Amino acid sequence: MACRRSKPSRDGCSKAWHPVGMTTTFPDRLSVHPDSPHHDAALLERAIGIRLDGVEYTTVEEYCISEGWIRVTIGKAVDRRGRPLTIQRKGSVEPFFKD
Repeated sequence: MACRRSKPSRDGCSKAWHPVGMTTTFPDRLSVHPDSPHHDAALLERAIGIRLDGVEYTTVEEYCISEGWIRVTIGKAVDRRGRPLTIQRKGSVEPFFKD
């Protein structure tokens, strides 16, 4: 069974291990981009929804619960790396599983 570290310590090791894909809680920060350190492919395989101030958003690229923001794509415009352009919206972030 594959495992991942929940919170690395100063020496790079973690005491708390948990199985990948078995979690029912959300991380504080999550991104859909594989290059990001906040990317979690196992969690993203499930259908995840994001509400900001009670309104559900479908084009969320990244969120942070503790800081209270989401990054949402705007239209079909892309930057020089081919990623969609985003804006940051602030409010009360509520992630949930759609299934």
